[in-house]
Amino acid sequence: MGMTTSASVPAGSANTAVGHGTVTDRLVEANQQYAAAFTDPGMDARPVLHVAVVACMDARLDLHDALGLSLGDCHTIRNAGGVVTDDVIRSLTISQRALGTRSVVLIHHTGCGLEAITEEFRHDLEMEVGQRPAWAVEAFRDVDQDVRQSMQRVRTSPFLLHTDDVRGFVFDVKTGLLREIDPA
Repeated sequence: MGMTTSASVPAGSANTAVGHGTVTDRLVEANQQYAAAFTDPGMDARPVLHVAVVACMDARLDLHDALGLSLGDCHTIRNAGGVVTDDVIRSLTISQRALGTRSVVLIHHTGCGLEAITEEFRHDLEMEVGQRPAWAVEAFRDVDQDVRQSMQRVRTSPFLLHTDDVRGFVFDVKTGLLREIDPA
């Protein structure tokens, strides 16, 4: 039984029953099928290619396929926008210092949802729930400039050992191509 893409799931059904259960039930069922055929690949947590990829959480980005990666090749760190935040620096620091990565690839993409909102989102959230989020939205208008900012945050972090091989890209969600961003 193959999984369907979100494009084939009716709108508004994310929290409702799909088939004979919830979406989470379907994922657990798929995992049981996966585990039935699973064999331990015998690898540890150190990425074979010594690279960490920081990318947006957007569901249209299939990073392993887009970059020709296999299981165990890289560490993948994803968040809204693929923005380098303190938590991303935490993960990269552990990736480098404890698990041997030396290169960092940053991937933003065209049509990102963070281009459509502003930091006002935090204010609206505070008005709704009565508490101001401690985190920044990290919204942006210029994806190229945001990639440059993320590269700069990695390159200037005192916690990271390897900052000379940091490259940034914008993934085009319509063509699947990466466009490298000059850090200038």
